[in-house]
Amino acid sequence: MAENFKRYGHYIGGKEVPPADGVYFPTEDPYTGKAWAEIARGREADANAAVASAHGAFIDGAWPAMTATERGKLLRKVGDLIIAKAERLAAIERRDNGKLAAEVSRQIRYMAEYFYYYAGMADKIEGKVIPTDKHGVFAYTKNEPKGVVAIITPWNSPLTLTSWKLAPALAAGCTAVVKPSEFTSASMVEFAALFKEAGFPDGVVNVVTGFGAEVGVPLVSHPDVAHVGFTGGEAAGIAIYQLAAKGLKTVTLELGGKSPNIVFDDADLDQAVKGVVSGIFAAAGQTCVAGSRLLVQENIHDEFVARLVAFVKDAKLGDPGLAETQIGPIATRPQFDKIMSYIAIAKGEGALCVLGGKSRPDLGAGQFVEPTIFTGVDNKMRIAQEEVFGPVLSVIKFKDADDAIKIGNDVLYGLAAGVWTKSLDRAMKLADKLLAGNIWVNNYRATSFTSPFGGFKRSGVGRESGTNAMDEFFEVKCVWISTDLDVPNPFIRR
Repeated sequence: MAENFKRYGHYIGGKEVPPADGVYFPTEDPYTGKAWAEIARGREADANAAVASAHGAFIDGAWPAMTATERGKLLRKVGDLIIAKAERLAAIERRDNGKLAAEVSRQIRYMAEYFYYYAGMADKIEGKVIPTDKHGVFAYTKNEPKGVVAIITPWNSPLTLTSWKLAPALAAGCTAVVKPSEFTSASMVEFAALFKEAGFPDGVVNVVTGFGAEVGVPLVSHPDVAHVGFTGGEAAGIAIYQLAAKGLKTVTLELGGKSPNIVFDDADLDQAVKGVVSGIFAAAGQTCVAGSRLLVQENIHDEFVARLVAFVKDAKLGDPGLAETQIGPIATRPQFDKIMSYIAIAKGEGALCVLGGKSRPDLGAGQFVEPTIFTGVDNKMRIAQEEVFGPVLSVIKFKDADDAIKIGNDVLYGLAAGVWTKSLDRAMKLADKLLAGNIWVNNYRATSFTSPFGGFKRSGVGRESGTNAMDEFFEVKCVWISTDLDVPNPFIRR
């Protein structure tokens, strides 16, 4: 490999360190298809070193001695550094996963808001005085940090999805070991260095890179890891859940989705078209909340599909670094192959491809998929039931609100849903009846550091963001203090 390639080690104990066995692997730019850096290939020894660093920082030294207010001040400094370093971090992440420059830049800058929010939350978590039914005792609760948190993140939005977990974990007083996707590790190592610059004690934030079976499994299995936060695919999430269960660790899992985006005949169709495009073709469909099932009321089906096709057919595919590009490459070659296989499956099932359906070998390294729309889709088809994670939309007709609810819920997932209607009664009914953790009415893909995010059914466990996220990182301790000097009969439970 060329000597001028950037080489990234692990980040352990406040510094970048080489892998224990000295092995690195290349990371590629999905647009050019060329390797541009080397990433440390972690093994069990590296995971153990990172956990030891995090555990040591948790139990002794400056971090546990800090007040919650002091922790909050450090988090605020991280937010400031994110703003200052945003363009550099965004350029690295774009080079790793091919996301549009404009989107990844905005995402990185918005990350700062998570650190500002949890900086303020750090000293706002309070215990309770419990009015018990026992005489002569005073009882209260306190929230204590769980310990070392393992954070495992995917390749589509690595820094953002890490921040959703890391900011509240640190605000709670935990320490962390982050294991990013092997496809997008460079930006995470660069990001970790900001915590030292902000004044965090060494060992509070660590990063180990490499492959799931080699470094992820020993990380999740380590006895000193108290909690695991994961975003990614269902199969990996189940495997992590099983590993965590062996150690009785708590988990938050944000997994896949097959979200319905439902358009009624009274909707503002032009606005709904934009919402549907945002839901499935933004980020080349590589989002867990992708509105990959478009449910359209049957009496407007043909008109709406025509408007949608007309809006999307001239979308600009190309270099994600250019301002005019609207759809970039698929982030990884395995994901590209998966998307193309599902397009073939949909055609084999009898769905009608009215737009796209092909790759674009003429663009970059050829890792592009045209925005693709299938009509004539039955909700029982694989293309309507299984997560594709790409720019592929299945259009399904429905009769009325009850039919839309039935179809919308008839899937294993429950991460998100969109509803497009001018009827408040209808919107409220669907918001109540749809089995999803996030419901958007006349908008799609909105998220905030202030609001909880997570899924129903096979879309995950637990919640991220908002005040709910803090609860994932605390153990609640109840303290009983006797105010009666006369100890009652010791052979009888009070």
